[in-house]
Amino acid sequence: MSGSILILAGRRAGAVDALAEAYGVADKCLVPVAGRPMIAHVLESAADSEADHVFVSTHHAALLGDLNDPVVDLLGNRLTVVPAANNLADSVLAVAGVASFPLLVTTADNCLLTPATIAEIEAEAMRLGADAGVALARREDVLAVHPEGQRRFYEFSDVAVSNCNAYWLGHPNALRAAEAFRGGGQFVKKPFRVMQAFGLINLLRFRFGLGPIHHIFARLSRHLDVEIAPLLVSAGATAIDVDNERSLRVTEALMKRPDIVNPRSSSRESRGESGAADVRQLAVTR
Repeated sequence: MSGSILILAGRRAGAVDALAEAYGVADKCLVPVAGRPMIAHVLESAADSEADHVFVSTHHAALLGDLNDPVVDLLGNRLTVVPAANNLADSVLAVAGVASFPLLVTTADNCLLTPATIAEIEAEAMRLGADAGVALARREDVLAVHPEGQRRFYEFSDVAVSNCNAYWLGHPNALRAAEAFRGGGQFVKKPFRVMQAFGLINLLRFRFGLGPIHHIFARLSRHLDVEIAPLLVSAGATAIDVDNERSLRVTEALMKRPDIVNPRSSSRESRGESGAADVRQLAVTR
């Protein structure tokens, strides 16, 4: 994929992440997965993609030092760390002025996202002519890779899907789609905010699958005045993120299967510029 990748590695104000606490690390993104901090896997996929630049949005000022992984040097000057905002929308908007588009937004726990899927997301968005897109995996593809990998699916009249925690924005005007998620991680727990963003009828159609998936996304697009498309990806593992001990173990099991992801060494030779990590802190003001 061309353009930029933004990895969201922030945390909810006042909340203590159970995994981070269990593993004794300062932030969830540093929890070890297959011997490496979970965000290192996402960073390496970003490094192996065609993205010009990779941003990490975090509340943890010492992230690069605590990460202590070769992927930092691998990325070199392609990597920039920015301070996270209090919600998803503002964290995305914080880099919008300095990032090149298209912009792929994903999360630090999306350990099974591969460079191939990153490219597939952009290709599908371009095929559909979308301004923005949400990466989704079909239920049958998710369950085929692991029966316990994901338990939550959105059911439409033509397909059941799971969110892959990857969002594609084709150009700056597509940032209107991010405004719908200004509530951050608590968005889905606040029905009035959801209704304001999507409209009551659209919300009901989405929640209860009242129609084909592309038809419902077309209605949401009209409401938000930006063309948002469902981007159905082929790799079911992409819908499995590390939320708890169960999904962590599932992820580690899948990482041992070459048909799911490409095995990676934890000590790859650096392709980046030495010493670059010291100068990659970007203070973003709005």
